[in-house]
Amino acid sequence: MTLLVFGLAFSPLLRCEANTPPSQRPNIIFIMSDDHAAHAIGAYGGRLAKLNPTPTLDRLASEGMRLKNCFAVNSICTPSRAAILTGQYNHTNQVYDLTGSLDPTKQSLPLELKKAGYQTALVGKWHLVAEPAAFEHYCVLPGQGDYFNPTFLVRGPKPWPQNTFKREGEHVTDAITDLALDWLKRERDPTKPFFLMYHHKAPHDNFEFAPRYKDYLAAVDIPEPESFGDHPSFGSIATRGADDELMPYLGSSVGERHLRRNYVKFFKHSALSSPEERQRAAYNDYLKRYLRCVKGVDDSLATFFEYLRSAQLLDNTVIVYTSDQGMMLGAHDYQDKRWMYEESARMPFLIRYPKTIPAGSASDALIENVDFAPTLLEFAGVQPPASMQGRSFKSICETGAEPIDWKKAVYYRYWMHMAHHFVPAHLGIRTKEFKLIYYYGVSRDGVAPRTPPGWELYDLQRDPHELVNVYDDPAYTSTAAQLKSKLAERRRQVGDHGNDYPAVESVVQEFWNYDESARAKAVLISHQFRAQAQTEQDATGTPPKYRPAR
Repeated sequence: MTLLVFGLAFSPLLRCEANTPPSQRPNIIFIMSDDHAAHAIGAYGGRLAKLNPTPTLDRLASEGMRLKNCFAVNSICTPSRAAILTGQYNHTNQVYDLTGSLDPTKQSLPLELKKAGYQTALVGKWHLVAEPAAFEHYCVLPGQGDYFNPTFLVRGPKPWPQNTFKREGEHVTDAITDLALDWLKRERDPTKPFFLMYHHKAPHDNFEFAPRYKDYLAAVDIPEPESFGDHPSFGSIATRGADDELMPYLGSSVGERHLRRNYVKFFKHSALSSPEERQRAAYNDYLKRYLRCVKGVDDSLATFFEYLRSAQLLDNTVIVYTSDQGMMLGAHDYQDKRWMYEESARMPFLIRYPKTIPAGSASDALIENVDFAPTLLEFAGVQPPASMQGRSFKSICETGAEPIDWKKAVYYRYWMHMAHHFVPAHLGIRTKEFKLIYYYGVSRDGVAPRTPPGWELYDLQRDPHELVNVYDDPAYTSTAAQLKSKLAERRRQVGDHGNDYPAVESVVQEFWNYDESARAKAVLISHQFRAQAQTEQDATGTPPKYRPAR
């Protein structure tokens, strides 16, 4: 396999104005993987960088800009993808969780680019239920898709989603890359600029890597996160329960803490002698499988970029690499994404366009995934529609400077209360210095039981790994009050007024001030949850699970 070393020179800033002929507009390739955390990319310098997991992506970063503070507004697959395509927060596009569907009329990014003369295509993971009809060409996985012998959905004579074909004997990462290259080689119109969304399934669980990677990292002990062990000052009643009584039920775990969903059980390490040994073995199993999937994606990108170079498409193409969200990867002993904690909410974002973006640059500007669509539209010389709530950061990519009126905080809301990985519903705000999280703990349909409301505040400058919740620290009383005010204002700014689910909003408001009576009620809710969970466990022999709201 030939690996591409970019090494292209940076040229003075050029602009693509709205009246630029389509033939002179840049191509756009938007590459997105699933659950690829920023700290699993070497260029981000996290604990895994020493393993050199992503040499191809590291080269991409060295030839463009790396965003250090890019965040999903809802760290879960379907809502994040909807936010990217619409430029809207999930309460606006109404794709709240994994059950959401995005109608073709709302697939704004490809619709706007097509109007501007772009040829549009989507290959790989879609996960938005409705037909991706806004794209002229699509070849997508049904739902989550399969890692081996994957089936794809295409446009054809039958109604969506009945037109299918299967790639027998292939791993999904190889198949998606081949299909993306096939479109570029055979179906791309060279007289038009193109917009290609090239979406990998990997490294989503259950981390089924191609057999050629089975020995990768086999003899390596994977570095552990700072927060791997239990830190009693982390979390709150909302994530631990009163006196830690809900820790067996909240947040799927690497170790055996979570009774129903933990990787000791899943990867069959229960026979080892001590809890610490079992947790460490499960962690290494988890991370090695995950990083083998990452390695497959990185190698596939080397092949893909080499084709772009050979076809002379590299220099006039805006190339983005991102993931739909991050992944906890064992931080705080958690398995999944969904949480507002750094490892989950942060998205990698690398962008390369040598005509206007300086090589090797980086920015710590606060970016949300609702900002992606307006940014790509501006690179194409297209005015974003008024429906988009995000804002273009093209100038930040080109100059590294934040506009004086750029956002000072990002907004977050996770709606899918207690489904799958047992994460309570929450919302919050993050600035460059602090993070305030409010777990209100109710589902949209009221089916999953309530969890105790609670607040968490982290000083990201002093505590970047979020080990100590300082919400009740008297030294942070003023900070907490200021951030609550900013959170309320940010909700108003983005239109999350709660009218879509009034019963949920009433709970949000009831525990907002979190006075002594609210805290006492939270303790009562914790006890009630524990009692109900124990009753169900006694009756069925297994801890409870909860279905998503619909």
